[in-house]
Amino acid sequence: MAFKPLHDRVLVRRIEGEDKTKGGLIIPDSAKEKPAEGEIVAVGTGARKDNGELIEMAVKAGDKILFGKWSGTEVKLDGEDLLIMKESDILGVM
Repeated sequence: MAFKPLHDRVLVRRIEGEDKTKGGLIIPDSAKEKPAEGEIVAVGTGARKDNGELIEMAVKAGDKILFGKWSGTEVKLDGEDLLIMKESDILGVM
């Protein structure tokens, strides 16, 4: 995939959750919530301070992250559903 996010944005692939509950019940697609867990596919170069100095990204490609439920913009690249979000939308790295 030849896509590189700009500035302090990251490209994220959602990590799908389980299809069954702990009790063995199968959850239908219509009842599933979108996962708030993902893997970073690509990162931008970082934000810039007012004086032009580069602020490096705290995350890198391959990191597993948690993000807010409504974070990011959904895009489809090469037939795959991905998210583009700012680094500040990331809640933490696992």
